[in-house]
Amino acid sequence: MTRPDPSPLTADERGTLVRVLVVPGASRTEVVGRHGDAVRIRLAAPAEGGKANQALARLLSALCDASVTRVRGGSSRRKIVLIEGRDPVEVESCLGLTRAN
Repeated sequence: MTRPDPSPLTADERGTLVRVLVVPGASRTEVVGRHGDAVRIRLAAPAEGGKANQALARLLSALCDASVTRVRGGSSRRKIVLIEGRDPVEVESCLGLTRAN
């Protein structure tokens, strides 16, 4: 029997922590969906000079209408970001995540 992957979303007193797997240099910017214990996000921005990190923050901020702060993973494809003032249910909805993703 296989275990389901843990949720990429964790409630925090400041909002919701989201584990993301970033794919920089993609043909377009989009939330792909769940990928194991993370949310896979394609970014058209390159990984150089912090451009992908900036694009990630802009995307999540626009989708969830909230401030976004990177908590961990500045130079890694795997990151943890904080979406401030939103609970996990709200974040799941604004990112278009469903159990089928």
